[in-house]
Amino acid sequence: MVLQRVVRAVIMGPPGSGKGTVSGRITKTFGLSHLSSGDILRANINAKTELGLLMKSCIDQGQLVPDDVMSRLILSHLRTIDQSSWLLDGFPRTVTQAEALDDAYTVDTVINLNVPFETIKQRLTSRWTHLPSGRVYNIDFNPPKRPGIDDETGEALVQRDDDKPETVTRRLKSYENQTEPVLEYYRYTITIHLSRYTQCIVWIVLTICVALLQRITHCMVFDIWWPEYNYRKVKGLPVIVKFR
Repeated sequence: MVLQRVVRAVIMGPPGSGKGTVSGRITKTFGLSHLSSGDILRANINAKTELGLLMKSCIDQGQLVPDDVMSRLILSHLRTIDQSSWLLDGFPRTVTQAEALDDAYTVDTVINLNVPFETIKQRLTSRWTHLPSGRVYNIDFNPPKRPGIDDETGEALVQRDDDKPETVTRRLKSYENQTEPVLEYYRYTITIHLSRYTQCIVWIVLTICVALLQRITHCMVFDIWWPEYNYRKVKGLPVIVKFR
C-alpha cells in the first residue's frame, strides 16, 4: 500500500519497547524509508567521513555527540531522500535536535511507544545471547532447550552488559530524562500505551497504519491499552481505543 502524499514521521520509545518491530512493519506496509540514527552514525564512522571522524572522537573520549553534530548528520542524510516519505528512529533525542529538524522539515506524525519500564526491565533482563551467532533467547517466552546452552551449538549463553538489570535501569532513566522534554515539544502525538499483552503488536501497527492513511497529523491522540475490564473485542484482542 502506497501513501498518497509524502509523510514524515518520528517514532520514539525507550530501549526494548519494540520500535524495531513496529518500524519494520510500518515501512514495509507503506513504503516509507526507515532511518535509524544509530545506523547512520555507524555508517559514517565506518566510512570515515568528516562527521564520522568527529563523532568517533567524541565516543572514544566517552562524550556525548553534540546536538549540532548529530543534527548535521541526520539532516544531511535526509536531503538525499528529499522527496521520499520517511520514519525517523532515534532522532530527535533532545529539544535542540527537534528544533533543528523542524527548521528543515515539517514532521507530520510522532509515534510514541509508551511501555512501562518494569515490563521492559523484565523483557530485557530475561535475554541471553549466543555471541558467535547472535541468537537471542528469552527465558520467559523463548527459552533454550537446556538452561544456559545454545540449542544449535551446545555452547554457553551469556547475558550482555546492556541486558544486565543495573544497566537496563540506568539506560531507561537516562532515556526518560532526555526524552520527556522532546515529547512535550511535540504536543500532539499518536501515543501507544502498553501495559499487558505487549506481544499483541499487530493491532498496534494496524492502528498506526489507519492513522497514517487517514492523514491524522497533529490533531489526535490514540491511547491504546489492555485493561482487565470494560473492553470490546477487536480481532479477538481485548482493547479500548479512546479518542481525545
